[in-house]
Amino acid sequence: MFAGINFKFKMAINNFSTVFLRIIIVIVGLVVLTLCVFAFPHIGEGFTAEFPQEPKSGYLVMASLYTAAIPFFLALYFGLKLLSYIDLNKAFSEDSVSILQKIVYCAVAMSIALMVYMPAAYHFAEIDDAPGVIVFAFVFACMPLVVAVFAAVLKKLLQNAIDFKKENDLTV
Repeated sequence: MFAGINFKFKMAINNFSTVFLRIIIVIVGLVVLTLCVFAFPHIGEGFTAEFPQEPKSGYLVMASLYTAAIPFFLALYFGLKLLSYIDLNKAFSEDSVSILQKIVYCAVAMSIALMVYMPAAYHFAEIDDAPGVIVFAFVFACMPLVVAVFAAVLKKLLQNAIDFKKENDLTV
């Protein structure tokens, strides 16, 4: 009797955690979408107004941010897809490994897109005599690489677990 209750309790906790993560992913997506709609155009206008001798620099920064937003939203979609595999008890499958690989690709693409504005950041830092701008821009551009490394490690661990499970299934 207690085993059935314990199993239902564990399933409820598992479903709660995936629902919670889905809510967080949707909130993060809405925040970034809000930034895309309202903040990014003002960032571009601000750069253009601040540096009138380089009128196209604001467009470069905006293009970099919008280009990085595309793989960001794809990564959010893949994260939701991975959570659905977890809910279906397919977490230890080749599909999950492939989803994690796609998340790695998205994170690397985001980092590359954000690195595009590094020459502009260097130029702005030279004009304003503010070397911290370069460091801030570089750290901002490298943040998706942290996600890429983390997803790659998870992918490797998941692949090892799947291989181990296959070996055990063959020996029994």
